Amino acid sequence: MGEGVRMNARIRIGIVDDHPLLRQGVAATLKSVVDFDLVAEGGTADDARDIAARHLPDVLLMDVSMPGDTFGAVRAISKAQPTVRVMMLTVSEAEDDACSAFEAGAQGYVLKGVSGPELVQAIRQVAGGETFVTPSLAAHLLSQLRRHESEARGVDLSHREEQVIREVARGMTNREVADKLGLSEKTVKHYMTSVMHKLHARNRVEAVTAVQRHWEAQKARGPGSS
Repeated sequence: MGEGVRMNARIRIGIVDDHPLLRQGVAATLKSVVDFDLVAEGGTADDARDIAARHLPDVLLMDVSMPGDTFGAVRAISKAQPTVRVMMLTVSEAEDDACSAFEAGAQGYVLKGVSGPELVQAIRQVAGGETFVTPSLAAHLLSQLRRHESEARGVDLSHREEQVIREVARGMTNREVADKLGLSEKTVKHYMTSVMHKLHARNRVEAVTAVQRHWEAQKARGPGSS
């Protein structure tokens, strides 16, 4: 069974949601399951961190939108209490929220309105060490991931564009880059505009972030991938 919950073991669960009625409804559903133990409830991101530290539930259900830094809490819990598996239970169908949750360390993403049996099954899956995503959202997330991978493979910077963005990534201004490479500042701006277009970036910060991901992807693919 690896790190999964042992057969016949009780699954300890925490719920964090700032809507008391919704939280009570979920709690009632979980309390009806014979091998589920509801160990704690809360309503804020700070509550989530406290519950994870004090109770070490097997699964911690968390809303996306509630007081505090939700994704920061997920990140902190995944580092400090790695045995606590976080599952988002939310109305948000936004792909950015789902991606942020998984990047922070969540193992599940379930939309509110799910049936009782479906929620129970999702919790069992996450408690057993698997990842669960609401099926209607999973296809969109997979599509987005494939698109991002395709874009990363498709970035084709010229040698001069690569030179310019590397210096910008080191914190240089356009003027400093121009002086170092023996170009005019106008030419550097032209190269940066081209780089941002190729990287689908709206500004210098996004361009640097995107090109760093591109370099990491190249490195992961090994020599000769440029």
